[in-house]
Amino acid sequence: MGNIRVVIADDSRMARTMLRSFLEEEEGIAIVGEAANGRQAVDLVRELKPDLVTMDLEMPVMNGLEAIEEIMFSKAVPILVVSSVADAAKAAAAIGLGALEVVAKPDYTPEQAADFVRRVRLLAGVSVITRLRPRAAPAAMRPSEPAPAPVPAASSLAAGAGYGRLFAIASSTGGPQALAQILPALPADFPCPVVIAQHIADGFAGGMAAWLGSLCRLPIRLAVDGELLQAGTIYLSPSEAHLQVTPTRRLALVERGPLDIYHPSCNTLLSSVAEVFGSQAVGIILTGMGSDGAKGISRIREKGGVTLGQDEASSVIYGMNQVAIASGDVQQVLAVDAIAEAMIRLAASGPRPA
Repeated sequence: MGNIRVVIADDSRMARTMLRSFLEEEEGIAIVGEAANGRQAVDLVRELKPDLVTMDLEMPVMNGLEAIEEIMFSKAVPILVVSSVADAAKAAAAIGLGALEVVAKPDYTPEQAADFVRRVRLLAGVSVITRLRPRAAPAAMRPSEPAPAPVPAASSLAAGAGYGRLFAIASSTGGPQALAQILPALPADFPCPVVIAQHIADGFAGGMAAWLGSLCRLPIRLAVDGELLQAGTIYLSPSEAHLQVTPTRRLALVERGPLDIYHPSCNTLLSSVAEVFGSQAVGIILTGMGSDGAKGISRIREKGGVTLGQDEASSVIYGMNQVAIASGDVQQVLAVDAIAEAMIRLAASGPRPA
């Protein structure tokens, strides 16, 4: 098998040198080009046809968002956004335009370098498709009304559920794209809370919440410690802490451990939901690397809850959902565009609160 061919796009020579040093030390990775602006990045992609592009967002001539859009609508390749936390909102928009994942600009620690290399290796193997150019601005860039989805009448939702169920979603690589399909399809009167653990680099969850919120009918916000769960609200865990629900149906942010690999932990959230909500819990595991969330899904099923999993065909990375599905703990395996409809049905038919 040949080398993974990478183009690095960043207006800072120092940043390009640092990323090059991380990657060139690794066997099987070759840096085939460097771009100091977005226009150069687009031209290099067309000329060199790399396996992956690392893309900064703040660049002259053509910025990173414009370059990502041009690449994804001309000759798509996997794109890893390497950005500062100050650009968290733009980073989320980049995901909406087709970038696969966002990481913070690494420093010189061996841990950050190893994580960066691992993501490059993983994402370089992802199959991406060239998109049809829209007539209007991409949805990720405009806070407009989301596309309507076929849903039961509001009266049937209100009559069927109340605040009985809690929906808990676990996702990692490819998760933001999946969430951007699922959450906008939920109606404004969706009668249950939704809690989400999405693996993301520290400092970027707020930008993702704002981006998803611009697409959805339901309010989306970062979880706050001690907050009471409210029907029809979506809560996204920050990555700087793990999220749990408490027996009093409040949110709790718990400190990360030094050996915790996944930020935030999907298993921590799903397991707490299983313990508190039991048969009223709905666990959903989406695309992502590793196996985080599989134990939590298993716990929800053990407690009599409902478990759903995203199928392989619609997953960016068939990893953590594959582990949960292979274990037999996922009761329904669904394409990403069928998950919202399943949530709506479960909310309408779910148990009433005690």
